[in-house]
Amino acid sequence: MNPVATWRRLLAEFVGTALLVTAVVGSGVMATTLSPDDVGLQLLENSVATAFALGALILTFGRVSGAHFNPVVSAADWFLGRRTGTGMSAAHLGGYAIAQTLGAIAGSILANLMFDLAAVDFSGKDRSAGHLWLGEVVATTGLILLIFALARSGRSTVAPAAVGAYIGGAYWFTSSTSFANPAVTIGRAFTDTFAGIAPASVPSFIGAQIIGLVVGAGLLLALYPGVGQSADEVVVHQDATEPAAPAARR
Repeated sequence: MNPVATWRRLLAEFVGTALLVTAVVGSGVMATTLSPDDVGLQLLENSVATAFALGALILTFGRVSGAHFNPVVSAADWFLGRRTGTGMSAAHLGGYAIAQTLGAIAGSILANLMFDLAAVDFSGKDRSAGHLWLGEVVATTGLILLIFALARSGRSTVAPAAVGAYIGGAYWFTSSTSFANPAVTIGRAFTDTFAGIAPASVPSFIGAQIIGLVVGAGLLLALYPGVGQSADEVVVHQDATEPAAPAARR
C-alpha cells in the first residue's frame, strides 16, 4: 500500500478544475451559438452541461484527490477536520488552492481556443450588485452543507450525482447563477463569453463565497457536531492509501 503522492493529487485538482471550467465556458459559448435569441434556453443548456460534467469529473478524479475543484471546499475540509486530524493539512490546502486556480484559468483558455476565440479575452460582463453577492452566499453555503452532510452521514458515494444536481439547480434558484467557487470565478474572468465575469467583479464574488463558507461551516457544526471526523471522505471517499497498481496500469 502506497500513499497517494502529493503531485498526483495536485495534478488531479488542476486537470479536474480545468475541465470543469472548460465545460462551463464551452457550453456557454455553444448555447449562445445555438440559441442566440433565447437567454433562458442558453442558461438551461449551460446548466445541464455543467451539472453532468461536474458529476462525471468527481467520479473521474475523486479517488485521487477527493475531487474538490474548489478552494472553499478544501478550506472547509481543513477547518472542520483540523482537530480530529482527518482534514487536509494547511500546506495541502495552499497547494490545492493554487492548482485549482491555475486549472480554472487554463480551462477558460482551452474553451476559448476550442471555439476559435482569443486565448485570453477578459470579460466585460459586470456582476457587481448586492443581490448577486447574496446569491453567492446562499449558493456556497448550500454547497458546503451538502458535501459535508453527505460525508458525515456515510453517503459520500452519491456525491457526484448530488453535487452535480445541486449546482445545476442553483444556476436557476440563485441570482448569481451559482459560481460558488473562487477558482472558477477567477478562471471565468479570462473569457468574454456567456459565462464570463468582469475582473472588477471577481473580488466581491469571492468575498461572498468566503462568507458562504463561514456560514456553511457554522451550520454544519451546529447540525452535525462530529462532522470533522468525516473530513477525509470529501467529496468522494479519499483513501489514505491505495493498492500498488500493475506496471502496465501506472
